[in-house]
Amino acid sequence: MFCPYLKGTGIGAQGGHAEYMLMNADATYLLPDNVAYEQAAPIFCAGYAAYSGLRWAAPQPHERIAVLGIGGIGHLALQYAKAAGFETIAISHSPDKDKMIRDLGADEIVRDGRGLAAAGGADVLLSTTNSTKAMNDSVQGLRPDGRLVAMGADAEPLSISVMDLISKRIRVIGSQQNGPEYLYEALDFVAKGKVKAIVETYPLAEATKAYNRVADGKARFRAILTM
Repeated sequence: MFCPYLKGTGIGAQGGHAEYMLMNADATYLLPDNVAYEQAAPIFCAGYAAYSGLRWAAPQPHERIAVLGIGGIGHLALQYAKAAGFETIAISHSPDKDKMIRDLGADEIVRDGRGLAAAGGADVLLSTTNSTKAMNDSVQGLRPDGRLVAMGADAEPLSISVMDLISKRIRVIGSQQNGPEYLYEALDFVAKGKVKAIVETYPLAEATKAYNRVADGKARFRAILTM
């Protein structure tokens, strides 16, 4: 991701909305035999980002993981944290999602940073939200030596108290997609049935409909085009 000559599909390289495309061999990855394309597609972006963030934070066996924003990335982050064996807390402002969040494996659900602190706090906060305001609020639920892993993006700047950084030794980590070994691990969790992406599938001819649902925030949680 730090290559100075980086070319992304659909940005600097053609393809992605075609049955076949040219690709550099060293940029391809072998899918596990029992992982369907519809399940693999979200892992190569959202799942890879979520799991990379978790691994980059280097959680220890006794630590607790909180996931902020249970959407396209967050519903996968929640499953990965739980599948990796950690006590997992969901920070969700939407009570209508509570049953789904429990089904995804959350041990506890809180509404904000104060609620997270009251529940005992978290050592790692995987922020998948696009709301900087929610991110700033949730930091108050981090324990000493806590790590905030930012995976969602917003135009507003992140503002964290310097006193929190000093007195609680909080670390802020940016994470997109890190080592390729994390992608293999992320796919392996899917192959073992421990992680499942919630997707909507559309034939290629209905690509416009799929894009419109994503743009309107109605897709749950990843729109997949099938060839």
